[in-house]
Order: sequence, then structure tokens, then C-alpha cells
Amino acid sequence: MIKEVIVVEGKDDIAAVKRAVDAELIAVGGFGINRKVIDRIKEAQKRQGVIILTDPDFAGEKIRKIISKRVKGIKHAYISQKDGIKNGDIGVENALPETIIDALKNAKCEIKEKRKEFDINDMVFFGLTGKPDSKDRRDTLGKELGIGYCNTSQFLFRLNNYGITKEEFKIAVDKINKRINKVR
Repeated sequence: MIKEVIVVEGKDDIAAVKRAVDAELIAVGGFGINRKVIDRIKEAQKRQGVIILTDPDFAGEKIRKIISKRVKGIKHAYISQKDGIKNGDIGVENALPETIIDALKNAKCEIKEKRKEFDINDMVFFGLTGKPDSKDRRDTLGKELGIGYCNTSQFLFRLNNYGITKEEFKIAVDKINKRINKVR
């Protein structure tokens, strides 16, 4: 399991990286990198570190520069155009798993044990799954913890992968419960 969160351009890149390694990923969705995405990248950098792996083209380099300017101390992984081309299309999504692994090794990624601090029982107990308002609770808690919104299994993965402690989690849950109770 890669310790750092890997930042890529899109969903196809996520699929390619997941074929190569076990890691948390953030897709920026091209040039339109909004504040929410930058905030998630900053949180990831603070908690686990970040590695940027963008396409070996003008757009990829521009995205890399935008992120580097706003988030300090990140690592950079590169694939060559030759290794990222398929049928005239250049991108991370075309790279072989071995190429992606080599790029991450060259960026000095760190390997960590898979963390199992949280499990599905926590999700059920805290109403983050199986209840009519679970989606809203995950959304609010994800914002509070800085890990964003996602489905139950991805939320569980992020809780463990971002190194969130039980204490930090409970404090955030208490905060959102207080907000919910004030509204009622």
C-alpha cells in the first residue's frame, strides 16, 4: 500500500494506477481545479503526503504547476511520452502497471501497512450507512474531516488511509451531531 495520496487527472488514470498499486487517489478533472479539490489535496498532503502523476503533455504539466504552486512539499512522479502513448493518445491511463510502479518508486513513494482502524461496524454505529440520512451524514463528516464525500466503502477506505484517529473521528461526529440537533 502506497502511503502518499496520488493525484491524477481523471477517472481513467485512477483505473490505471489502481491496476498497478494499492493507493488512495484524487482525480482533479482537468484544468478546472476548484477550491474543494485543492483543499482535499492540502489535507492529503498534511496527513499522508501527496504524489502528483499527470499526463506527459502540456495539459498535465500545467495541472502539475497549478497544484505545486498551491500545495507545498509534494512529490512528483513522471512517465515519459513514449510510455504513455497508445493509438496516438498520450496519458497515464495508457501506461503499463510496471511503468507506473517505476514512476512512483522514482518519486520515492513510501510503503505502509494497510490500516484497519475503522470497519463497517463503525459506519453502522455512527449512522454513516443504512439510514435515510447516511449520505448527508457522510457528506457533512467528510467535509469536517477534510476527506470529501464518497460512498460507504470509499469513506471507510479514506478514514483508514488518511490516518484519522478514533478520537479525531468522534470529535468530528460530535460536532456534526450538535449541528444536526440545533437544526431540529
